[in-house]
Amino acid sequence: MVKAAQKNKAEKLHKVTSPLLPADTKDSKLTKLLKVYLSQKEIELVWKAYRYSDKAHTGQKRVGGEAYISHPVAVACIASEFHLDGASIQAALLHDVVEDTPSTADDIKKIFGTQVAKLVDGLSKLDKVQFEDDTEAQAENFRKMLLAMSQDVRVILIKLADRLHNMQTLEPLKPKKRRAIAQETSDIYAPIANRLGLNNVYQELEDLSFKYIHPLRCKTIKKAIIASRGNRKEIIQKTLKAIEEKLKKSDLKATITGREKNPASIHRKMLKKHTNFSKINDIYGFRIIVNNLDECYLTLGALHALYKPIPGKFKDYIAIPKANGYQSLHTTLFGPFGMPFEIQIRSDNMHKLAEAGVAAHWLYKTEDAHVTELQQQTNQWLKRLLEIQTESSDSFEFLEHLKIDLFPDEVYVFSPKGKIFALPKGSTTIDYAYAVHTVVGNSAMAAKINQELTPLRAEISTGDHIEIITASVAKPNPAWLNFVITPKARSQIRLYLRSAETKELIILGKSMLNNALKAFHVAPSSIKKRHWDKIILDYHLESKDNILIDIALGKRVNVMVAHQLTNIIDGAKQTKKQTKFLDVITIKGSEGMAIKLAICCHPIPGDPILGFINKDKGLIIHTHDCLAIRNFKLDHEKWLDVEWEPNPEAYFNVNLNILVINERGVLAKITSVIADSEANIDNISVDEGDGSSFSNLRFIVQVKNRTHLADLIRNLRKITKINKINRVKSMH
Repeated sequence: MVKAAQKNKAEKLHKVTSPLLPADTKDSKLTKLLKVYLSQKEIELVWKAYRYSDKAHTGQKRVGGEAYISHPVAVACIASEFHLDGASIQAALLHDVVEDTPSTADDIKKIFGTQVAKLVDGLSKLDKVQFEDDTEAQAENFRKMLLAMSQDVRVILIKLADRLHNMQTLEPLKPKKRRAIAQETSDIYAPIANRLGLNNVYQELEDLSFKYIHPLRCKTIKKAIIASRGNRKEIIQKTLKAIEEKLKKSDLKATITGREKNPASIHRKMLKKHTNFSKINDIYGFRIIVNNLDECYLTLGALHALYKPIPGKFKDYIAIPKANGYQSLHTTLFGPFGMPFEIQIRSDNMHKLAEAGVAAHWLYKTEDAHVTELQQQTNQWLKRLLEIQTESSDSFEFLEHLKIDLFPDEVYVFSPKGKIFALPKGSTTIDYAYAVHTVVGNSAMAAKINQELTPLRAEISTGDHIEIITASVAKPNPAWLNFVITPKARSQIRLYLRSAETKELIILGKSMLNNALKAFHVAPSSIKKRHWDKIILDYHLESKDNILIDIALGKRVNVMVAHQLTNIIDGAKQTKKQTKFLDVITIKGSEGMAIKLAICCHPIPGDPILGFINKDKGLIIHTHDCLAIRNFKLDHEKWLDVEWEPNPEAYFNVNLNILVINERGVLAKITSVIADSEANIDNISVDEGDGSSFSNLRFIVQVKNRTHLADLIRNLRKITKINKINRVKSMH
């Protein structure tokens, strides 16, 4: 028998309105829910939490005018529908006490114990901490909540119950506030519910968010659904009857439920397909629940014999479950009169898991192997969140990673040994490499997709067989951050780059300090650990490396640090007088994390150069005659004399302007000479013509040093059609 869409909707977590009875009375809704699965002793502890919360919130009202205690009671009711344990229900009742009343976390711990106190702490916001703005506070709150969640999944289940009731009672708030809360719910809480397999909670949060973010669109789609329901009633009934008869003939017992797409889902599909409501055909579908896995496939075969399947619309989530543990067969069929409709086929256990997700652990107390596997997958996801939390430099970066991790669409790819990896849609081979292992990602240099060699930025698709080619000399490239999308890949690349930058800054800082020590006629080797310990204590820093990094970034002057170290050395009075000039610092030809070549003047080996210490970028190398040096009104202490290391093995960009006579073949001659001179061409552009017989060509060529450049220019001048060549050393 088909259950109407409205009735199916009602089967979801029902909306909890303000309770008419105190929660600890025998007729209250909360008491009735708890009696189903908690002992009387546990219920007594819940009542104790209720009475404490009721007293703490005395006199407080919600925006809608009802007593504030109605909210924690409603949250506890929703949490009890998950069959969460007594400690969780107590935490649900107490979740706003620390935040909104004089009660403290220590009070909760003393009265209700450590377990309840930890849950309440994970749910409490950071109101006591001062943030620069609301966005930072929001990001930090998410970070704290998800850190608590990674240690105990009950935190997020209670938080989702809290958010669900807040969304159900959002109407009294001002439109701007409603929209902000709805957007936050849509961005974070609904996807988390989906990720945890809480399908009912996910759909209700998604629909409520859509209602407040796009109120007019929501009303329009709801009206269209009602109208469509009436127009298609006869077709739906005919289809249902045919399915029932076919399954009966095949000796398959099944429960068939009518299923209607929710407004938010329809809206998302309209946006994805760039179409209007009338073109969305599979608004109505059927869910078929059978006894076991084998009957799922037998039912699929029977239905494909009854109606023709639409090619490319079959998905087997039983063989390859979704990341949240969801299992089902999805197929779209051509029904009567050519109307397409979707069928979902699953077993009873699969259905329970699809509705309850990780809450199935508490709700059914099942020994089902797939539920256990889901718990393991969830724990792995939470562990990954904890790793990202540790590796992220700030709350915004963590929130960015979280949003990407919650991206719903996934692709499934295979390792060379046949292991399946689920990754977000749009992932690249480098995302896959980091999914396999951090070491594989950090040492990746190329990849093979289905036996064909591809670059690391190549996007992967479902069914691809991927092999990563590694090398011990390979290392992460900052450019990877432009195309990787998984949080693990992004965080590990950033972690490596930060580590590499730190190492290079330490080396640069040490070189600058040693240079300054020599000016005091102090050998760097004479600085012992006890001397460093003293200056570390004076500076209130953690280590010697912190001082060297500060020197490299110009936050501390190398001469001053050297002076303080010489004064600390035993027998400092015998230290010789400071030399007037410091030695020149030698740099390698190639760039690194801590040393960068200025793009305004493109210095190359052989050019006289100066180094400027930038607190964010490290040491920036300019040519002596760069216009930027004259334009910068900066502290002279941040400028260093630097020189090139002899014979650097690298190529450097140089800008050349070449004025040529407009004749066919001249560009080919120039490029040929550049190639013969063992230089590379990075870019070519032509200035817009002025009607004369000359054209100005702009080249970016790559040369080894100033001598190599001179040889190249000398060879180019042999071309008779070239009128003038000059190197553009400053772009200002």
